[in-house]
Amino acid sequence: MKSIIQFFEESVTHYGNNILLWERSYDKYEGTTYKEVRAQVSEFAAGLMSLGINKGDKIAIFSEERNGWVTGNLGILYAGAICVPLSLKLNSDELKYRIDHSEASIILTSSIYADTTKKLVSECPSLKTIIYFDILERYSDNELHFNEVRRLGLKWLHDADNNQKAKTLQDNLRAEDFASILYTNTSSHPRGIVLTHGNYITNVYQIYSRIDISQFHKTLILLPIDRSITHTCGVYAFIGKGASIAFIKKGKTPLDGLRHLPLSLKEIKPNVLISVPIFAKYFKNVIEQHVNEMGKIPEFIFRHALNISYMYYKDGWNKGTGWQRILKPIVLFFKQTLFKKARAYFGGELDFFIGGGALLDADVQKFFYAIGIPMYQSYGLSEATSIISANSQSKCHIGSSGTLVNNLSLKICDEKGEELPFGVVGEILIKGGNVMYGYWKDEDATKKVLQDGWLHTGDMGYLTIDGFLNVQGRYTSLLIADDGEKFSPEVIEETFCTQSKYIDQCIMYNNQRSYTVGIIVPNQHNLKIYLDEKNLTADSEEGKNTVLKLIEKEIDEYKT
Repeated sequence: MKSIIQFFEESVTHYGNNILLWERSYDKYEGTTYKEVRAQVSEFAAGLMSLGINKGDKIAIFSEERNGWVTGNLGILYAGAICVPLSLKLNSDELKYRIDHSEASIILTSSIYADTTKKLVSECPSLKTIIYFDILERYSDNELHFNEVRRLGLKWLHDADNNQKAKTLQDNLRAEDFASILYTNTSSHPRGIVLTHGNYITNVYQIYSRIDISQFHKTLILLPIDRSITHTCGVYAFIGKGASIAFIKKGKTPLDGLRHLPLSLKEIKPNVLISVPIFAKYFKNVIEQHVNEMGKIPEFIFRHALNISYMYYKDGWNKGTGWQRILKPIVLFFKQTLFKKARAYFGGELDFFIGGGALLDADVQKFFYAIGIPMYQSYGLSEATSIISANSQSKCHIGSSGTLVNNLSLKICDEKGEELPFGVVGEILIKGGNVMYGYWKDEDATKKVLQDGWLHTGDMGYLTIDGFLNVQGRYTSLLIADDGEKFSPEVIEETFCTQSKYIDQCIMYNNQRSYTVGIIVPNQHNLKIYLDEKNLTADSEEGKNTVLKLIEKEIDEYKT
């Protein structure tokens, strides 16, 4: 097994003139080739070494998604150091804990987060230097611009001994060397997941066994890049195939990225997107809103076409079977005409989504499948580097988390550790080269989840006889009634959200009591339509009572 360095070098050799990174700095997107990125990475790595960075040192990245995140991350690895990605959602105390716990000595950041980062340096004993991706008006003694580090690196490499030192270090990096420490985003007791170079490379090749990526593909990074699914599936997997990675146009604030999303989609015209349920629902709502604004007749035609497509595609694996095969030419016609306008929102060249991060509602999956851009649900977790199973172009069962990636063992076990047969729900256990090394500085937690090489995921699920994995929720989140009966809240919550068009979100709670309570977030758009049909308004007493009775009726539908 190779290191990430060797993996990247091979891609530079094969795809040197392909565009690796796209970024919109001014009025248009500009591309940086694999060869150009490699030169930047080499210079930055040398600059880090000139600053005293040694193999095994930790360097944090706290920045929005951008070219510098990728080149910085690769530069850290080229210097033999370990990358510590930090979520932008963390507060100052959470950031301080992760910096102190990882013992990071340098942090890479942007001007947006300059104030937060400066405070960290004053509070974290291990943190000595800030490297900015953006140009500042003035720098303190412990602050540098990214390109200044590159300049130091070029100067350092002019010495033959230094040049040989860098080359020897990179040649001697092995698959078992640590590449990153990813912290779980839990405030109570975050754990640092240690992933090796080999973990990443193994998972990338496992991803290829389920997801087709070519050197002509482009992706637009939508999710936080500190997430394992983003930088494994969205960065490393694309690098390995010589494909292109683009970032949403930056702004002065984090929210600017969302406002720039439609423009970035239109200009980049991505072929593949990695999405999570919140984005999937947002995209679906945008398309439906555009359709509604076209008027009642176009909306009726769209809905009619959608229903015909639903009948044809069914659950993916059984599409076009039975009498529904006669619908194929009609469905193809809709795809090339009516649904083409919906796909234009994504740039017009999108082939499919990779869905991850959380369980995606089956009705949302069916919607995107019907309009011609399938959203293939996957399942994974950071402790397994990223993806464990996924639906794909060749094998798709809507509602499931797909089939296992290659070179991975999986079993479903009960509370005693006994393996369960097909169709029976239990805890998901996996074994493979993508399984983490362990938790940073937490031997007890590591021993708890890693037993005899098997990773205890803490997730509940079952395997079907035809190999599809169905994830039912977290084992640790099971609700326990006062009679000891256990049940998964995710299954009930998802049923409400997927089956009722009037319920958007639901969360359930039961602390070993005789009753379970839940919080319902209604779908305001559909409720407004419902009230309009009855000539009622939401601010009237009659309107409020009507809505309450409707929601109560929806919940009663699922009582047993």
